[in-house]
Amino acid sequence: MNEEILNLEVRKFLKNVGITSQREIEHAVLKAVEAGKLNGSETIDIKMTLVAPAIGISHSIEGKIALE
Repeated sequence: MNEEILNLEVRKFLKNVGITSQREIEHAVLKAVEAGKLNGSETIDIKMTLVAPAIGISHSIEGKIALE
């Protein structure tokens, strides 16, 4: 195994996850505000789960996102 390649591949994957996740969250929040489901001043709960069955990972991270 080449640890340098592993590191680069993990970073590339995480960059994609970060960019895609941010875009999806922002889109969903804007859509919810437009639909009246959110007023735009609340704090929303959020959870991200990382699953990689081949290496036995199932890890969740929970947090909150303040809209104002």
